[in-house]
Amino acid sequence: MKLKKFDFDLTVCKLGGVNEIDLADDFYFVGRTDEEISLVCKTENTPENTISRDDGWRGFRIEGELDFSLIGILSKLSSVLADNNIGIFAVSTYNTDYILVKKEKLNEAVKALTQAGYEFLE
Repeated sequence: MKLKKFDFDLTVCKLGGVNEIDLADDFYFVGRTDEEISLVCKTENTPENTISRDDGWRGFRIEGELDFSLIGILSKLSSVLADNNIGIFAVSTYNTDYILVKKEKLNEAVKALTQAGYEFLE
């Protein structure tokens, strides 16, 4: 399985409203529930008025479009990382899965996943 690493820092934050999100940004994930509005975005694009935020994330995605019948992909990736004491923040889209790790753990994550048979594209 091929993975693609991102070359930008990410922030995970909680917002008071969706009007704070710049929909013109080229990379973000929004999650809204009855309890919160969460945003994952490039650190440089983090809204000023966050309720709380956690900086220092980096990410990668599974390349290609995943079929919904595939089972255990995210579980296998997260297990490799958990076995190496690397915490994750995962986001899924219609096409694929994205995994964020703390910036200081990125090289360890790449090494662990490469040793487990995953390939990182440049």
